[in-house]
Amino acid sequence: MCKHLKEPKGFTLIELMIVVAIIGILAAIAIPNFLRHQAKSRQAEAKTNLGAVFVGETAYFGEHFRYGSFSEIGFVLAATPNRYTYRSPAIGGNGTSSNTVGIDQIPCGAPVGCTVSSDASPAVPSNGSTTVGAVGFTASAAASIDNDPTIDGWSVDDIKGGLTQAVPDDVIS
Repeated sequence: MCKHLKEPKGFTLIELMIVVAIIGILAAIAIPNFLRHQAKSRQAEAKTNLGAVFVGETAYFGEHFRYGSFSEIGFVLAATPNRYTYRSPAIGGNGTSSNTVGIDQIPCGAPVGCTVSSDASPAVPSNGSTTVGAVGFTASAAASIDNDPTIDGWSVDDIKGGLTQAVPDDVIS
């Protein structure tokens, strides 16, 4: 009786290394694109919320002939925790934000332990209304959305300016 030895079946080490290299190349291309799109979706959160602030401020102005703080216009975020720190004019609608949580500031809540972005950070939009006695408002949103030192800043004012470009933009296109 003659036994025939069968050749072992399977992949060689070289074939496995080629597959791993191809997966590595695909990951190197896909991961940065994924992170950029993820950051863009986070920016959409700020733009949507500031659009809602604009609507609330415009409605409040129609009734009271002045702009107001978040507490006066009744603005609250629908989803929590939020990634951005939001600021509105102070109570009475004049001057910059007093940074009072629940009145004219909504601090960031995600990720847990996020740093509340301050207006001292470079190029963050104005934190509140225009000068005392002036008619107008500016609300802002600021955050570090991709865990680097650059702050992403958005703002909206009484003429709905500021929602087209972040100042500065934390996401490189």
